[in-house]
Amino acid sequence: MPTPSTAAQVIISIIPIVGIVMGCIVIFFYLLWSYKLKVHMIDKGIYTRAPFDMDTFSLLSGLVLFILGFVLMIFFLIKDGFSYGVLSGLIPVSIGVSLLIFFITRYKIKSKNA
Repeated sequence: MPTPSTAAQVIISIIPIVGIVMGCIVIFFYLLWSYKLKVHMIDKGIYTRAPFDMDTFSLLSGLVLFILGFVLMIFFLIKDGFSYGVLSGLIPVSIGVSLLIFFITRYKIKSKNA
């Protein structure tokens, strides 16, 4: 199988770099314009702070991290057996489980107080 030309290798290696830089530029301008919008709204007195729903955030991020970590853990167990690769799945699983435990305890405390 022939090796690709040097120009093709350079172009292929530049594509992820350009993607990361462009993503960072988009995030930077989003944060900048969002900040300026909030400052102008505060100056005019029409800014209302959006409430942050900790319950929904902890449930969603806990489920996503748990499922992602579980799939990674199963993949690396099948691929390499029990090795250090399994750690890349155990970390999100443990974070996801802790967020789900936080959600459950917070829900129980809220329902107990209500």
